[in-house]
Amino acid sequence: MPAYFIANITVTNPEGIKEYQALAPATIEAYGGRYIVRGGAHETLEGDWKPDRMVVLEFPDVETARTWYNSPEYQEILPLRQDNSDGKIVLVEGL
Repeated sequence: MPAYFIANITVTNPEGIKEYQALAPATIEAYGGRYIVRGGAHETLEGDWKPDRMVVLEFPDVETARTWYNSPEYQEILPLRQDNSDGKIVLVEGL
């Protein structure tokens, strides 16, 4: 069953994160993942949640998503995101 990597990202250095944004898609695609949401307009319908930049990735399954996240390719560029943004991220198993 599919798995979803869901992130709320607050970019703290717009210039610094550009390299990550350019490199990340190839690592995602290499593991069968795809972007569902990548920073589009959003609206809070309930509660007081005020997300910044939402990103949703879909992978074939949880194990593949974990393998991507822990892969040497992604781990090499992950500091580019972490050094230039703050993130809250969950991995959710789909139906």
